[in-house]
Parts: sequence; C-alpha cells; structure tokens
Amino acid sequence: PKYRVSIEERVYTSIEDNLLVGVADVAVADTASSAALARSPAHPSTATISKPIPIQLPMPEEVTERFLEVKLTQSGDIVSVIEILSPKNKRSGPGRDAYQTKRQNVLRSQTSLVEIDLLRRGEPMPIFLKLDKPYRIIVSRGYCRPAADLYAVSLPEPLPNIPIPLEKDEAEPLVNLQTLLDDIYTRARFDLAIDYTQALTPSLSADETAWVNTLVK
Repeated sequence: PKYRVSIEERVYTSIEDNLLVGVADVAVADTASSAALARSPAHPSTATISKPIPIQLPMPEEVTERFLEVKLTQSGDIVSVIEILSPKNKRSGPGRDAYQTKRQNVLRSQTSLVEIDLLRRGEPMPIFLKLDKPYRIIVSRGYCRPAADLYAVSLPEPLPNIPIPLEKDEAEPLVNLQTLLDDIYTRARFDLAIDYTQALTPSLSADETAWVNTLVK
C-alpha cells in the first residue's frame, strides 16, 4: 500500500534517417535538342522545362516512449524509474538525446533507475566497463550512487530476476524477466507474427544460431 506504479510518457519529434533518396531508373533525353538549347540563350517563352527527379523527404514523426514510475502513495514522490530502451534510444538523434537527458536527470537525483536493454544493435548506454554481452540490465539505487548493479546476459542464458529498488533498507521485490517475456510472447502470439527465416542484424555466432534453430524447429 505504500507504493503505486504509474505509466508515464516521453514525447519527442524524430526524423527518420534511413530513407534513401529515390532516383528514377531511366532518364530519356533528346541529345540534339539538348545541344541546341545549350548553344542558344535561355528565354522564358522558349526554354524547355526540366523534368523533376522523384525523391522522398525524411518526414518528422511524433514518438511516444512509455516508462514506469514507482511512487510513494501519500506524497507522490518518485522512488524508482523503470526504462526499457527502444531502438531510437540506441542510435544518434533526438531519441537518444531525449533519453540521455532523462537518464542524467535521474542519476543526479535520489531516484533509483532500472534500465533494461534487450537490443543487440546500437550504442549501449555508457558505463565504466567493457563487456561483450549484448543484453544488459542496470539497477542504480539512488541512495548509493555511483555504485550500481549490472546484469549482463548472452544467448542462450536466461534473463535474470531483477530487484526493483524502493526506499533504503526496504525489501526489494524481484521481477522474473524471463518468465515475464515468455508470458508476453505467448499471450501476443508472436510465434505467428515473427518471420524467423529473416537474416539477423547483427548476426549471431555459430553456436547461437544452432541454439536458435533448435527452438524454431
């Protein structure tokens, strides 16, 4: 009863940078007319209108990212923030900038942070440690910074049980990430929606690929 969890939103505008400029495959030109036009001065009444090149423009989009806040029921003070990183958080641009600003503000406060990164691609959030395991969960308690706990996982290791920090000296509830992920996968029927024949980027190692293939079959 002392705590409640609320779903909060972070909204920002992002421009997709992965669109390629579309150029027509074939362009037809009359070389004789083009040469004559090049020799004669251009005149508004006689000049030939150039044909446009079809392109695509990067379009701004409003992005909404949700996160959880554990709050004290009576005062509404934020005790912990739980974040799951999105692809936009791990590549340069407004998404990473917005999250890093939020992250720095939390780390400067007394609020605890649980940061869950289950994405193999992109630039991880900065920590003072080099490691080659792609999946990372950071538990940073507001009352003992800069110390924090890192849970690092590779395939085929299961995801860990992680504690959710509350106020100092209080028992921390554990979240079984693997059970939670399995339950969401089953409820959402992702086994029907995901195409497992696609090539993965970044690619898996030979051992990881063999393990994945046993699951898919």
